[in-house]
Amino acid sequence: MLRLSPGASLEVFDGEGGRYRAVLAEDGALALSGREETSAPRAPIVLAQALIKGDKMELVVQKATELGASAIAPFSSERSVVQLTAARARERVVRWQRIAEAAARQCGRADVPTVHGVGTLSDILARGRSIGARSIVLWEREKSRRLAQAAAEADALLVAVGPEGGFSDAEIERARAAGACTASLGERILRSETAPIAALSVLLFLAGELG
Repeated sequence: MLRLSPGASLEVFDGEGGRYRAVLAEDGALALSGREETSAPRAPIVLAQALIKGDKMELVVQKATELGASAIAPFSSERSVVQLTAARARERVVRWQRIAEAAARQCGRADVPTVHGVGTLSDILARGRSIGARSIVLWEREKSRRLAQAAAEADALLVAVGPEGGFSDAEIERARAAGACTASLGERILRSETAPIAALSVLLFLAGELG
């Protein structure tokens, strides 16, 4: 365990976008400077991730936090291998939120993305509409529209990524009926834990947050 001596300087984050300079006092208390606001993402991005196997889901939450997702919305999909009871889903969300908090601290992020409760794809798309986000569903069979085209000039985005077996045709039809558009990441079919990382990297590069 790392032990700091009195007088050591630290940087403290409040999880809500605030950063403080701090000095460790003799009694172990922290003497904080004034709150410094950090800049919000230029284009807030909600990652909607279908449930996938435990360690893979944790990886997605961790990397989405590091890359700058503003929120993470897990959902149950028709082809999800993982199916959770209501109680188990609540437990997982608590764990994923802790992973997001730890990842934010590790990468020096002053805010922590909210991990929403597990819903359905319809629930997630309704949440996207309620915050005025453009909803994009990544679909490997979309041939005419790439992610960068679908996301162009959007003020806020919600990007939905399917499970190991992908989205069913019925889910795609319902998503389109709900106002979402489909897009692809290119010719390669990516694993369900790779696609969200690639998608966020593309979108944050386009927004000027990466690169």
